[in-house]
Amino acid sequence: MFAITGITGNVGGNVARNLLAAGRPVRVVMRDVRKGDGWAQRGCELATADILDVAALASAFEGTEGVFVLVPPNFDPAPSFPEARAAAATLKSAIDGARPGRVVYLSTIGAQSGEPNLLTQHTIIEQVLGELSMLIVFLRPGWFMENSRWDVAAARDNGVIASFLQPLDKPVPMVATADVGRVAAEVLQGIWNGRRVVELEGPRRVTPNEVSATFAELLGRPVRMDAVPRETWESQFRSQGMKNPTPVFGCWMASTKAGSSSRRVKPALEKERSP
Repeated sequence: MFAITGITGNVGGNVARNLLAAGRPVRVVMRDVRKGDGWAQRGCELATADILDVAALASAFEGTEGVFVLVPPNFDPAPSFPEARAAAATLKSAIDGARPGRVVYLSTIGAQSGEPNLLTQHTIIEQVLGELSMLIVFLRPGWFMENSRWDVAAARDNGVIASFLQPLDKPVPMVATADVGRVAAEVLQGIWNGRRVVELEGPRRVTPNEVSATFAELLGRPVRMDAVPRETWESQFRSQGMKNPTPVFGCWMASTKAGSSSRRVKPALEKERSP
């Protein structure tokens, strides 16, 4: 039995589908099991638990061969990231109490950065879960290719995409969520020793300018990237309702230099379009 959190998202859903395709039993961990009817029809167990409920999480994780942990993203954390610290403490206690066979935590490339940024939330959780004496993998994917969906309207209507990924000619590690889910399912079923870091990205790194060129090809019109000036980031984020703007991208694109393994997967950006 494998317990999967974040099942309503692209990654968690793909983890579960890959495990089911392999004939492995799945326990779906959700805050609201009323949303899990489709998974129950597939033969999954349903368990109710919130990411901050130690007892419920421990119960959901108990008796499992492996657990996939995905913490809901927080794009406006309070200073010093108390939300991530609370989630980390809850997860550590729940996992330590349930003692699953192994754990895969969905982190991100750049989690090793010492410069505070939005992804520091993953740094905190990695550090706390790393104190556990059990098999654990920190899966660090690159930038999700599906994020480009946010830019479809701007590319189609104006031919200009505002980019926070900078410089525009710097290659960025990217990966499709379907591949993240597939690899996570493979890792959950695998065998390893101790604690591992696995970085995951597509066949090659892609620059923001190449993303705009792909849009231009698909839309049949000129499309270009415009770098959003860094000095305007805070005001823009506050205008969108953020109370505590944190450097969003910081050093996130830097991959780990040591102590990790890497995986490259097949789909390229242009292959991720809908039919």
